[in-house]
Amino acid sequence: MTSRAAAPPTASSRRGLLLVGTAIVLTGFNLRTAVNSVGPVLEEIERGLGISSGLAGLITSMPLICFALIGFAGPPLAARFRDGHVLAAALLVMTLGLLARVSVPNVVVFLLGTVATMVGGALGNVLLPGLVKRWFPDRTGLLVGAYSTALAIGGAVASVSTAPIAEAAGIDGWRWGLGIWAVFALIAALPWLAVPVRPGASRGTHVAVRLRSLTHSRLAWLMAAFFGLQAMQAYVIVGWTAQYLRDQGMSAHAAGFLVGLNALVVIPLNAVVPLGAVRQHWQRPMLLGFIACYLAGWTGLLLAPLTLTWLWVCLLGLGMGTFAMILALFGLRGRTPESVSALSTVAQGWGYALAGVGPLLVGLLRGLTGGYTGMFVLVYVGVALLLVTGWSICRERYVDDEVPGLTAGRGPADPVAEVAGLDAPVVQPRS
Repeated sequence: MTSRAAAPPTASSRRGLLLVGTAIVLTGFNLRTAVNSVGPVLEEIERGLGISSGLAGLITSMPLICFALIGFAGPPLAARFRDGHVLAAALLVMTLGLLARVSVPNVVVFLLGTVATMVGGALGNVLLPGLVKRWFPDRTGLLVGAYSTALAIGGAVASVSTAPIAEAAGIDGWRWGLGIWAVFALIAALPWLAVPVRPGASRGTHVAVRLRSLTHSRLAWLMAAFFGLQAMQAYVIVGWTAQYLRDQGMSAHAAGFLVGLNALVVIPLNAVVPLGAVRQHWQRPMLLGFIACYLAGWTGLLLAPLTLTWLWVCLLGLGMGTFAMILALFGLRGRTPESVSALSTVAQGWGYALAGVGPLLVGLLRGLTGGYTGMFVLVYVGVALLLVTGWSICRERYVDDEVPGLTAGRGPADPVAEVAGLDAPVVQPRS
């Protein structure tokens, strides 16, 4: 495979690729731990902070709002600094945020800590697809599968273990259940500091991508809608399913375990879905399967929440394969690492802004009505729209072709947002 610049031997060696791959996977593990740990102890957080159901809805929506707003800072930061240093700093800020939000029994401090906590997740979300495209151009499906599997493992471990940790810690144990994940964020930051800069990479040789020009791309809008709708499903499941089951009479431990089971189902799915999604003729059949699983899972929870609950949450977990699918499609709908990073940034930014409405509305409607009818209306409408938008983005095309002049050489007067950091493209060695 050829590239714009040949990487020196050290950068292209298997050892260097192993280091980057390890850093990517460890980062993936931490992308959802801070989010998935909240749902199982949401009731304890409400009591501990003395907040209403509406504010609890805000807490479950905060990650999505932060992902939307902070994610747009990823490409400019990566253009000014090395990708590895940006992600290392983001994970260190995440570590501090995880500790800060459980240190003081004050809702304002908790919300500010949540913002800091989401820096790592937000920047990881938007930068990892481009990094995979850059470092592993011939193995996109494999690496996306690896880090999305790590993401699912991290989310599952957080969902399953948070309630038991909180229970074992005693009074205010929810603080331990949320704060323990700071250790893993700190560990993930270290490999990025060891990734060397590659000689020959300079700002003068960058390709820049005009992020604003993506507003003229129908594909970018459709991918943003699909990403936002699948994220809304996921965060309603993660943020409110445990509390819904508890309100139906299930214990906190059992409800947390079932949400963890949902996340466990996603683990093997995230490993194999990207490998299938890179095959054009598999994309629409996979989409139809995910939609059917969503519908069956939500219907089961609506009609028989305490009967075969394990089956309903497993079906929802299968439906959440849409996340791994959209991650793979980001790499397929751009022709260069820069356009992939730009598409990922814009689609995730707009998408998370849309998704943030979901958990917040569930909390507000629960507070107003005392029930979950609003939640089920919301998720059913979301599934229908997922089918419509997903069907369209499965058609093979490239965002570069919809926006002429999307990429531009770097110039002092050129109002562009640079993408993908200071590292030159990699020549992938073949096994």
